[in-house]
Amino acid sequence: MNTTTSYLGFRLSHPFIAGASPLGCHLDSIKRLEDTGCAAVVLPSLFEEQITLAASGHIRHRDPLDREFAAALADFPAAADYPLGPQEYAAYVSQAKAAVKIPVIGSLNGTSAESWLTFSRIIEQAGADALELNLYEIVTDLTMPGMAVEHQIIDIVKELKRTLKIPVAVKLSPFFSAFGNVAHQMDLAGADGLVMFNRFYQPDIDIKTLRASPQVELSTSAELLLRLRWLAILHGRVRPSLAVTGGVATPSDGIKAVLAGAHAVQMVSALLRHGPAYVSAMRLGLEHWMEWNKMTSLDDVRGRVSLKQTKDPAAFERANYIRALQSWNH
Repeated sequence: MNTTTSYLGFRLSHPFIAGASPLGCHLDSIKRLEDTGCAAVVLPSLFEEQITLAASGHIRHRDPLDREFAAALADFPAAADYPLGPQEYAAYVSQAKAAVKIPVIGSLNGTSAESWLTFSRIIEQAGADALELNLYEIVTDLTMPGMAVEHQIIDIVKELKRTLKIPVAVKLSPFFSAFGNVAHQMDLAGADGLVMFNRFYQPDIDIKTLRASPQVELSTSAELLLRLRWLAILHGRVRPSLAVTGGVATPSDGIKAVLAGAHAVQMVSALLRHGPAYVSAMRLGLEHWMEWNKMTSLDDVRGRVSLKQTKDPAAFERANYIRALQSWNH
């Protein structure tokens, strides 16, 4: 049974890798991820705000000690609240690489094409096998058009590809009016992988304190469908490797992701719920399913339920939308 896959140019024994999470903050847990069968690991993100604060004392071009900006920046964590600072992060990448044999992928989380991106070179020099760029921003400027947002993230990817020799995967939000075109532009910009999708942690409102109440909720299988849809649309139509993140809770979810077109399946919530050993259950479930369906290679599975062979993908999507609405029978 051949479950090998190619992701960012790496040949992995199977598609299940550990996404960026608290499990990547400690060498012991990274070793355990490898021991229990994880094919690769993405380290937790280093944030743009950490890098600019350490380099210039500013966050988003503002001095947190200036009274004028103190209130606006008060919600950002203090430098000591992050598990790893910029200098510690580079050392940690080196330690992680020395501790395990599986690919170690560094992660940067930011919003702008500015000086903080120079830290990507430090991550590369520290020994990271690849870099995952996590582009997370809620655009609250009502005057900023969508095209400007797209140009900004494309410029970031172009800058990184000019700077780095290691592969670059881009973790994206689905909230673009034409996500397919954004994926196409990422392809043209040189991205080696697309990771779908970034989860938006939407704060609740505490009616006692009358304040926003941010909190992390682990993902469930209910979040997978949006990811499957875009994997199926993009499979075979863009060059970068495709990875899914968010909503992979069971072996069936992982199988669906590969059927839609995924080269890699990132796991976070499932590992936090069940522990690193859950990777073995995911791989075993995939192998049993392939054996039952008499498929000997993962290449036979990938994209079997994608839109690659559909003559008119837009019509297919529209037809399924209408059929879904008509399927309700009270």
